[in-house]
Amino acid sequence: MAEKSIIPATSPAFIIDQQVIQQAADNLAYIRKKSGCRVLYSIKALPFVPLLKWLQPYIDGFSVSSLFEAKLAHSVLNSSQSIHLATPGIRRDEQAELNDICTHISFNSLNQKEVFLKNKLPVSKGLRINPKLSFSNDERFDPCRLHSKLGLNIEKVQVNDFLGIEGIHLHTVFSQQDLAPIIKTLDKIELYLSDYLPQLEWVNLGGGYLLQEINNLDPLLAVIIRLREKYQIEVYLEPGKDIVNKAVSLVTTVIDCFESDGKTIAVLDSSINHNPEVFEFQRVPEVLEANKQGNFSALLVGSTCLAGDVFGEYRFNQAIQVGDKISFINVGAYTLVKANRFNGYNLPDIYSVNQGELKCLKHYDYENYRQQWDD
Repeated sequence: MAEKSIIPATSPAFIIDQQVIQQAADNLAYIRKKSGCRVLYSIKALPFVPLLKWLQPYIDGFSVSSLFEAKLAHSVLNSSQSIHLATPGIRRDEQAELNDICTHISFNSLNQKEVFLKNKLPVSKGLRINPKLSFSNDERFDPCRLHSKLGLNIEKVQVNDFLGIEGIHLHTVFSQQDLAPIIKTLDKIELYLSDYLPQLEWVNLGGGYLLQEINNLDPLLAVIIRLREKYQIEVYLEPGKDIVNKAVSLVTTVIDCFESDGKTIAVLDSSINHNPEVFEFQRVPEVLEANKQGNFSALLVGSTCLAGDVFGEYRFNQAIQVGDKISFINVGAYTLVKANRFNGYNLPDIYSVNQGELKCLKHYDYENYRQQWDD
């Protein structure tokens, strides 16, 4: 994403490349045109309002998981676009407002459905279906894991479950670069739900596919066309990470450097709290300046008091020095939205870059920090 010449005036800083976002939007436009599907942006990946406004002309709406996400999406939509809600937990005191904002709600359980149907909602009502097909070896990212909290078991749905229902929502993968799961999922959907599909108005195939990483999209297009033509229903996709991940880098600065037990420690003005999944899932983010064949190695660590505030060990062509810039690339999804101010370290500024021109979009200061903790 980033080029070495693109250095923000402040550090640390997230940089969003608008050209990469545009490439993702163009890819989605191709899928929409070829298949006739509708595309929602899954706001949970990066709910940054300027980004939502950039995407708004290229999508059919937003996929949300909470009232706050729904309200944020609603603030940038036009009247022809939709907001689709799917979540295991809906608070009773938020139902009325969700009814006013959302156009589609997919019920995660029959109990959730029963509670909402009592209120005679004006929204289009759906069921989240668990196809009971696992495509991940890591159950933390498997919506169809044993004892899953996500959706109704497809093998146990009954006729009465579909009373008052106009659509179904599915989601079976995470960061998937192979379209085989969507084929298997459709086969199972048709096997178990063939009696119900003709009476539905829409099906949401969810997200989790890194569409820009898949060279041949024909199998996906075929699935969408097959559903639309065979059952006369609308088909939705809701990508999130696919759109934003490659568009964002986190630029940091080395503020201290020393030896510890024979290894070089490079302390950054950032921390894993600006990219929490490094610690949560033990991920090692990509570094633009690193070279696996480099002659110099360094442990890149954050500024906080947490001993495990470590990004990882990397090799470089030159020895790391104070003042060097370190750029973590492909960090657009689930970084900004999870970033926090642990130890009182400020959140990174947010920049956009468009054809080499940098613009600061967001700056945080002490008052933002104080407001969070003030009475």
